[in-house]
Amino acid sequence: MICLPKEWAKYWQTEEEALETLFTIDGDVYREKDGRRTLRFELDGKYYYGKFHSGVGWKKIIKNLLQFRRPPVLSAQSEWRAIQKLDSLGIETTPLVGYGKTGWNPGQIKSFVITDELKDTVSLETLCKDWATQSPPPEVKKAIITKVAQIARTIHENGLNHRDFYICHFLLDISKGGEQIDPDHIRLFLIDLHRVQIRKKAPWRWRVKDVSGLLFSSMDIGLSKEDLLYFAGLYHNTSGEMSIANNRFFWWIVKRRAVQLYKKEFHKNPPALW
Repeated sequence: MICLPKEWAKYWQTEEEALETLFTIDGDVYREKDGRRTLRFELDGKYYYGKFHSGVGWKKIIKNLLQFRRPPVLSAQSEWRAIQKLDSLGIETTPLVGYGKTGWNPGQIKSFVITDELKDTVSLETLCKDWATQSPPPEVKKAIITKVAQIARTIHENGLNHRDFYICHFLLDISKGGEQIDPDHIRLFLIDLHRVQIRKKAPWRWRVKDVSGLLFSSMDIGLSKEDLLYFAGLYHNTSGEMSIANNRFFWWIVKRRAVQLYKKEFHKNPPALW
C-alpha cells in the first residue's frame, strides 16, 4: 500500500522503484536510530519531511517483551493515522503528503510518512524560554495557554494520547506577525506524532502521562498558580478551582510525575512554585 502525489509518478515506474527511490533519497538527516530515518529533502523545488522505517528487528521486539514493556513503534502507520485523525478534529499538524507500508514480518516492515515542511513557525519551548524573566503580554500568554489546553482536551476526549506531549512539540505560526503575536489569531501545530495511540477512549493513565509531560516541560517558563488553574479549567471544561477540587487525585499524580521527570532530567528540584 503506497499513497503518493500523482505528480511524483514521473520518478518511478513501479511501487518497488518508488520505495527504493524514497528510502535512498538525499537530504538533511535529523535522526537515524532503531531502523527509523528522519530527514528534510527537496523535490521539484519544494521541501518535505520524511520518516522512513526500515524495521526495528526482532531483537528489539523480544527485548521489550522480556522487560514487560510495550512493543516499539513498528511502522509509520501510527503517524499517518494520527495526522488524519487530528485533521478530522480540526487540530492543525504537519500536512500529510504521502505514506506507505509493505511487508508482513513485524520486525522487517518497511514504511514511510511524508509531510509538508512547516515554514515560519517557532516551538513553544523556544518562544517561552525567557518568559520567567521577560513576561509576555498577558493576552498573548492567555491565548497560548487557551490553545494548548483546548488541544489537550480535544485529543483526550476523542481517544488520542500523544506520549511525547511536551511544549517543544507545539509549533506557533509566526508567518504574519513575526515577533508581534496576535492573541486573536493563534495557530498552533501539534507535531511528532509517531507514538500517538488512538482508541475509543484515552485511558486515565495515558492522559496523566501527557499532561504531566506538558507540565514538566513548562516548569521553567514562569507560569503562575492562576495560569495553572486557568489551564485546568479549560482542560476539564469547568472553572479552575472546581477542576482541581473535583479532580484532585488526577492533578496530584500529574504534579508528582512532572516533578520526578524534572529531577531526573536536571538533577535538581524544580522552581519554588512546584
